Amino acid sequence: MAGTEAKFPIDMSKLQKLKLDPTKPQLTPEQKSALKNNIQIMRDAIVLFTATGAARGVSGHTGGAYDTVPEVNMLLSLFNYSDNYVPILFDEAGHRVATQYLVSALEGHIPFEHLLHYREANSKLPGHPELGLTPGVKFSSGRLGHIWPWVNGIALANRDKTVFMLGSDGSQQEGNDAEAARLAVAQNLNVKLIIDDNDVTIAGHPSQYLKGYDLTKTLEGHGLKVVTVQGEDIDALWAGLCAIIAHNGPAAVVCKRKMAPGVADIEGTTHGHDVIPVKSAIKYLTSRGYPEEMATNILNNIKPNSVPYLYIGSTKEVGANRVVFGEAVNSVLDKLSKEEAAKKVMVIDSDLEGSTGLKAIHQKHPEVFIPSGIMERGNFSAAAGFGFDKDKFGVFSTFSAFLEMVVSEITMARLNFCNVLCHFSHSGVDEMADNTCHFGINSFFADNGLADTQSWLYFPADPAQMTAIVQRVFFDRGLRFVFSTRSKVPWILKEDGSRFYDENYEFVPGKDEVIAEGTDGYVVSYGDMLYRSWDAVLRVRKEGLNVGLINKPTLNLVDEQAIRKVGTSPFVLVVESLNQKTGLGSKFGTWLLERQLTPRYGYMGTNKEGCGGLTEQIPHQGLDPQSIILKIRQLAQ
Repeated sequence: MAGTEAKFPIDMSKLQKLKLDPTKPQLTPEQKSALKNNIQIMRDAIVLFTATGAARGVSGHTGGAYDTVPEVNMLLSLFNYSDNYVPILFDEAGHRVATQYLVSALEGHIPFEHLLHYREANSKLPGHPELGLTPGVKFSSGRLGHIWPWVNGIALANRDKTVFMLGSDGSQQEGNDAEAARLAVAQNLNVKLIIDDNDVTIAGHPSQYLKGYDLTKTLEGHGLKVVTVQGEDIDALWAGLCAIIAHNGPAAVVCKRKMAPGVADIEGTTHGHDVIPVKSAIKYLTSRGYPEEMATNILNNIKPNSVPYLYIGSTKEVGANRVVFGEAVNSVLDKLSKEEAAKKVMVIDSDLEGSTGLKAIHQKHPEVFIPSGIMERGNFSAAAGFGFDKDKFGVFSTFSAFLEMVVSEITMARLNFCNVLCHFSHSGVDEMADNTCHFGINSFFADNGLADTQSWLYFPADPAQMTAIVQRVFFDRGLRFVFSTRSKVPWILKEDGSRFYDENYEFVPGKDEVIAEGTDGYVVSYGDMLYRSWDAVLRVRKEGLNVGLINKPTLNLVDEQAIRKVGTSPFVLVVESLNQKTGLGSKFGTWLLERQLTPRYGYMGTNKEGCGGLTEQIPHQGLDPQSIILKIRQLAQ
């Protein structure tokens, strides 16, 4: 059997059950031997099954879970020894989910063979742990750096037990952790942190982009007892763990190590943060003494999955709007001198420059660029503070899911009339293998001012419109939000086959755009759902149903002319990938009624937790063209 049908080839029965007494900080030779054995087997397993994510094209994360195997083994040995601990491996870095899945298999909740479906759609092994989805998973990690405050509550509810949390130098950059540290110290909570300090995050090395950031000094400053050790020295690691367990109150072991130690191609690099490439995994496993065919039989027989569909109304060629954003900003900055740009514009990153398009700005216009850490609240406010001067403009970018983290800061910026251009990439759900906690679906939270204030929410439909929007609104004053998806999108075509957004197109803020006129009803859409809606509309038009299509690139403003056009037609259907409860569809019906417009009304949006995978997410939510066609037919009856 090959691929995912293969038997799990690493002999997990060779793991030795171990009990460790924390009052004995020196390991015996037998304990040390057992630990080394278990660490190596579990690391080999993590390399193998996370590499299946690379093989099937869904990405993933190898290094973080690989790193923390020594401390995970020690914690499991403590759980075996005594019931003085809450026996859950709480982890504030959800991308280290491979740890949780491996433990689930070790405890018999899932077969080891199922690990070979890592991040595959509908496998119940998504990119972050989700309570209630995966058998054996005991908590949902949520987004990076959100667990410690919650673990404090676990400790408050279990005063007679010790609670452990696995941390990282990336997740500890989040402001939540500073608040959590203060509460833990003030209440003398029995919370023990084991932090992987590998000096690697997505965009680089904290020692370079966040100078002065020192975990040991930071945690000691908050009042925690801190023991700093070399994480690959298991004698020192165990002694450090014993020391913080013996301490009455919150304490931490900071584990210094290279990312992915011993994995030749990714050790100490940012590539270690991501999924290990297939060739590198085969190379590693072969160097460990496994037959080469063991890994190749599995990894070379797993292929990316796709949902084949030939869209009409758009190009076969696709572009990444999240990358185009940075290129569009460059086209604006190119018109300024370096000195003028540096004085007028500041672009700040939150460790995601390669994912949100800011890398292009960093490379071409370093004079405006500020590399920063995983600190969305502080970075947004820094951009807003720069834009406090009416002639200066801050630019901020992160994932759309993290918009929810800066809502209060958005209010602060609005109250101070700041100029901020925000780019939130990874909007909606398309190709979101990290699954539900990374869905960027509550974008309307950004429009949280009162009726006498104004913000602008823009969601371009294709790369040409992204460029036009950024160029038009870059130097507008106030708060402007631009959204894009993780997935690439095609260019929208007119019915004659030419591009809708050509060189003559000019974007007008607040103006809805008629893609096609209709007499039987209208679909209103935007962003990544426009080309899917256009496909559906064109197909029903071929069947004789004269349905029109409106692109609404400015999400939160009513275009009076357009709404009267659609509102006087027989039906209106809003199609979007944002949250059905908070998106455009939840508002558009009210806008119609306020104008005494009463067409049959429906709206489609994200409505349930994800299924993992990539292209499977859209049909899982019922947002594929065939589902749109079905809804159109229902409304047209």
